[in-house]
Parts: sequence; structure tokens; C-alpha cells
Amino acid sequence: MSHSHRLLPQMSVMGLHECVILVKSVTMTKKKRVLTSAILVLATAVASAVAIPAASATDTTSVVSARSFPAQKRVSTSNILVESTSVDVSKKSDWGGVESLKISKTDSPAQVAAKKAAAKAAQEAAAQQQAASRSETRTALTGSSSSTSSSSASSSVSVANPTSKSAAALVSYAEQFVGRAPYRYGGTTPSGWDCSGFTMYVFAKFGVSLPHSSGAQASRGTAVASLAQARPGDILANGSHAAIYIGNGMVVNALNPGKGTGISSVSGTFYSSYSIRRLL
Repeated sequence: MSHSHRLLPQMSVMGLHECVILVKSVTMTKKKRVLTSAILVLATAVASAVAIPAASATDTTSVVSARSFPAQKRVSTSNILVESTSVDVSKKSDWGGVESLKISKTDSPAQVAAKKAAAKAAQEAAAQQQAASRSETRTALTGSSSSTSSSSASSSVSVANPTSKSAAALVSYAEQFVGRAPYRYGGTTPSGWDCSGFTMYVFAKFGVSLPHSSGAQASRGTAVASLAQARPGDILANGSHAAIYIGNGMVVNALNPGKGTGISSVSGTFYSSYSIRRLL
């Protein structure tokens, strides 16, 4: 037997021994690994067992849901402009009467200006028409007044002209108008006169010019001291009235619209002081 054949059994015995040792080492390693894995699984189970009751104890009202609301159908926005300008509404819909409301149309600035101009033109036309109407009325009244004056003048009584320039002739002339010539404020003719207009008219026939004012006539001519010294034909005047003295405490004068031209007493005619003036 060769040397190699002698060593084979020894090597086989030694290899077997080493293999046993190797198997034991591998077995121990696996056991450790299995033990480690078991410990980890056990620890994880224990931790889960402890955590789940704790969470349940602290939060009993929490609800876990994958989706709280039902899925909504997505609305297409491709026709959004059409929807904003056109909406289908049922004819039977009840809108509380809103559909029958009448909304006034707002005028444009040009329309407002046109309306203002038209209103102004209408006002001007109305004013012109009123002015024309007043003018026509005034013309009619003036014509009526002129015709009345002419008629009155033509229908005034005829009186005899003075035959002399004496005071007696003046009194006689003045008395012809009693009850025939009317009273008219501001008048100076037999168709109608006031007190100073009457004396002015009568004295003018005798060449004596007097102002149309009783106050001014009270300072004309020569003063007479008292009524006892007065003569027929003298003037009695103050700031409110004028008359011609005819004697016996009487005067002829234009009294008022109700009495016209008439004869009255001095005491019943003058209620305050007066002047007596002699002009003839």
C-alpha cells in the first residue's frame, strides 16, 4: 500500500470531524437567527397589543372613512358662456310677479339734454303767449277807456261860458256842474275830476293857473284871515281837500265817487284847519 493510500483514512477522519464542527456552528447560527426573529415578532405583537387598546381608550368617537362624501359628477365648463346668457325656464314657473315688473329705461345724456331743451322752449313759448295775451288785454282796456272817455266828454253837460271875469261869474259857472260832473281821482275835466282838478279847471276859465294839488293851492293868491271875511269865489284848501266858497258858509266842490260834484257846508267838508285864498 502506498503512502497516499495510508493518508486517506486519516484525512477522511479529520474532514469528518471538521464537518461536524462546521454543522454545529451553522446550526447554532440558524438557531440564533430564528430566536432573534421570534423575539422581534413577539415584541411587535406585544407593542401592537398595547397600542391598539390605548388608542381605543383615548379616542372612542373617531370615525375613519376613506371618503366622507359621495363622488361628485364633474361639470363641463366648455359651454359656460352659453349658460350665462341663455337659461331655460319653465313657463309655469312662479317668480312672485317679478316677471311683470315694468322698469323705466334710463335716458342717455343726449336724450336728457333734448328733453331739457324742449321744456325750456315750451316755457318760453308759454311766456310769450302770456305776454301777447296781456298786451291784447291791455290794448282792449285802453281802447275801451279811450272810447269811454270820449263818450263821457261828448256826453258831458253843456255849460254856458263865463260872461265876465268876476268872482260872481266864477261861482255861477262852477255851480253849473253840480250833480252833473262825476268824481274821478286824478281827473281834471267835466268827464271826471277830483277836488283840486275841479278848482283848477274852473279857475283856468277865468285866466288863473293853479297846480293840480290842494296843498299847493292853499298857498296861492292872497290869504283871507277868517271865514267871516271870505267872499264868494275864494278858495278854501288844505293838504287833503279844495273847494270854492259860494257864501253863507257853503262851498261847491268835487266830493267823492258817490256824490260827484255838489254843494256842501264848510263845517261838514273840512274837519281840520284850512286856508282861505283870494285869487280874483
